[in-house]
Amino acid sequence: MKTRLIDEPGFAAETSAFLERIGQAAPISDYESLLAARARTASPAVSGQMDPAVQAADLYLPARGGPVLARVYRERGARGPRQILLWLHGGGFIGGSVYDLDHACSGLARLGGVLVVSLEYRLAPEHPFPAALHDTYDAMCWLADNGQLIGGDGRVAAGGQSAGAALVAGAGLMARDEGGPALSRQVLCYPALDFGQDTESVRLYNGTFVTIEPGGWLETQYLAGQGVTACAAPLRAGTLAASAADRRWPGPAARRREVLRREARFRWRARDAHRVRRYHARLPKSLLSGYVAELVRRN
Repeated sequence: MKTRLIDEPGFAAETSAFLERIGQAAPISDYESLLAARARTASPAVSGQMDPAVQAADLYLPARGGPVLARVYRERGARGPRQILLWLHGGGFIGGSVYDLDHACSGLARLGGVLVVSLEYRLAPEHPFPAALHDTYDAMCWLADNGQLIGGDGRVAAGGQSAGAALVAGAGLMARDEGGPALSRQVLCYPALDFGQDTESVRLYNGTFVTIEPGGWLETQYLAGQGVTACAAPLRAGTLAASAADRRWPGPAARRREVLRREARFRWRARDAHRVRRYHARLPKSLLSGYVAELVRRN
């Protein structure tokens, strides 16, 4: 496994200031608190601003559960078709939105030279597993077949953060097993690839944003009493080997201050056994869209 340690001292102060601003909020543990959290508008001081060199437009992609909102980011003045990057936000499968990611996705579009499609997948508990997984897979299939309609060049990559990264990994397994589209690459940022992991990073950083102890409220709402399958927890797959046409997996990236850091390492050690090209980046203090864009563009 090829690992790159990104050590930028400036990231430390940035991340410390961010954590101080958001505070040590208690993890959500009831539906009323969840609705209140969803209703709050993200502060631009936390979520950032749209890159002015990028324009965004909303559209709806067809899916088995009904049309799914997607926000498309393209650099202003860009000429010719570009690779599509399907991107999924984090939020523990119960929260998050495309509206929180204008800064990150516009940065990916400009710095990576790609067409970013940010997906508003369905959330639990209103839509438990596998609703979000189906939205992800159906969007992946539509973009592979019709991406040229929105300026794609035939290549489709996919990535995401935390829960979004897990959905991308699960949809990749679905595509492999069901003869679906081959992704040009996956970029998984601090992916939530299993439930109830007793790892070093969980013990050190658990509670920074969410808590993921086994049987917790988040897990219960997402699975809704269903058994854990490989598509819900990709680390439990019998094999992580990709199809012959999909063998470039240049993630995951994990921050030092990240509860899911250890899962990212486990994922790529498992892939070592199947000779899949992979690239693991460990960022000591934070993760910036510029580095993810570099993964998309060069690996």
